[in-house]
Amino acid sequence: MREVFEGGCLCGASRYRARGAPLNIRVCHCRLCQKAIGAAFNARVLMRREAVELTGPIGRAASSPDLKRGFCTQCGTTLFAERASMGFMGLTFGSLDTPEAFQPTEHIWTFSKQPWLRLDDGLPQYPEGPPG
Repeated sequence: MREVFEGGCLCGASRYRARGAPLNIRVCHCRLCQKAIGAAFNARVLMRREAVELTGPIGRAASSPDLKRGFCTQCGTTLFAERASMGFMGLTFGSLDTPEAFQPTEHIWTFSKQPWLRLDDGLPQYPEGPPG
């Protein structure tokens, strides 16, 4: 896994650079992620907020009291979800320049997984958030 990796939006105006190892790499199936990403799930790389440098026109919208979603204000690409109170930022797989460099380790909030989606990758699955 890379110690420095980058990503950005569809139009190229908003970018990020992350340094260090991810805290975890998960696939979230909750309805908030589904709606925010506009897809069946949100695969993301969780980083400490201070390890991520953002550039460009980035907006934020609250999707719950403690979670803000970051997006490019020019093209609308969702780049991250941020829990500022905890100091975490989850970078979306779709915005990574090299998503193939990362492998998820588990599925969370599977109780709201889309019924047509089959999870047969052998990864642990949690009906709600991960244990502990």
